[in-house]
Amino acid sequence: MNKILVADIFGKTCALSNIAQIINATTIVDPYDGENMAFANETLAYNYFTEKVGIDNYRQKLISILEKLSGECILIGFSVGAAIIWTLSGEIPVHLTKKIKFAICYYGAQIRHYTEKSPTFDLRCIFPKSELHFDVTALHNTIINKDNVSSIQVDYLHGFMNIYSPNFNEAGYKSHLSLLQQQIND
Repeated sequence: MNKILVADIFGKTCALSNIAQIINATTIVDPYDGENMAFANETLAYNYFTEKVGIDNYRQKLISILEKLSGECILIGFSVGAAIIWTLSGEIPVHLTKKIKFAICYYGAQIRHYTEKSPTFDLRCIFPKSELHFDVTALHNTIINKDNVSSIQVDYLHGFMNIYSPNFNEAGYKSHLSLLQQQIND
């Protein structure tokens, strides 16, 4: 089983590589083609991602990887990576849908802009307890009744799985890493 991590706006980092190693991920998809961008802060990362990459180009990178993939996969996305998976889930060609066993999306805040999408494969969303710019509970309630979607809110903040985030939470990280291992190895 291929396990594919889809990075946030920071791209491929040592922290994401550590998660990949722990769960035996086969691929890390990132917006910068593996280049270590070493952004000083989230604002710089966001601005660079928005100006140089964008949601549509990043989604196309993931599609290209899925096209070349042999066998089934599990997609695991973080932040904008989760949003990419969500947007893809509602418009993916059937031959690619068959390759995706399920996806897990951590704190995909941008999903709120794409709630009209109806996922064609099983998608599990893990949202933080709150976000600065929108009502997470309202988003959760909007998508929870869609076919192929399960959604929960956790007691952590956006970025709790990323050691570089000011919202990193060691207890949440360890707990969800364990849950993640259980889900992808069943």
